[in-house]
Amino acid sequence: MSYKRWLFIAVFLFVIGLVLGSVTKTSIAALFAEDVAALEELAEQLSPLPQSSIFAFVFIKNVSALLISFALSPIFCLAPVIALIFNGGLLGLVSALVIEEESLGYLLAGLLPHGIFELPAFIMGEAAALSFGMAVILALFKKERRKLLLPNLGQNLRYLAVALVLLLPAAIIETYITPLFLG
Repeated sequence: MSYKRWLFIAVFLFVIGLVLGSVTKTSIAALFAEDVAALEELAEQLSPLPQSSIFAFVFIKNVSALLISFALSPIFCLAPVIALIFNGGLLGLVSALVIEEESLGYLLAGLLPHGIFELPAFIMGEAAALSFGMAVILALFKKERRKLLLPNLGQNLRYLAVALVLLLPAAIIETYITPLFLG
């Protein structure tokens, strides 16, 4: 399957999570309540740190999340599927809550500057994880697919590398510019 199809599948899974998170925010809120509380607590703990430390934390967290998902993808592609739906759901929930409490403009000011880089990077990385994970699974069951495994790994590592590079400007913008927009 081509990488474009994996991108489509990754976007589809992310949008499913996004819709579920934003439409069913009351029932989903209970599921994500601990996660949102943990994010708020983390933000409070990071706020006294120098911005360079916050940048390093954000960048390393995002990079490690993609790398872990890629590494675990051969296990039935569960890690990328869960990551896409979960992150979409969390974004949908938080977006719905922010729009209710603040405004759409506030949400866009907080999301768009770094989201322009971070969301495509996330989806590209998870699409590469899905592609690689499925290639490994197929290679386990079909002998003729084993010779395609190494080229698939190489191709998906290139896509993953592009995604990881995109996380750098995303972390810079999230740390230094987004707070200026949110005032």
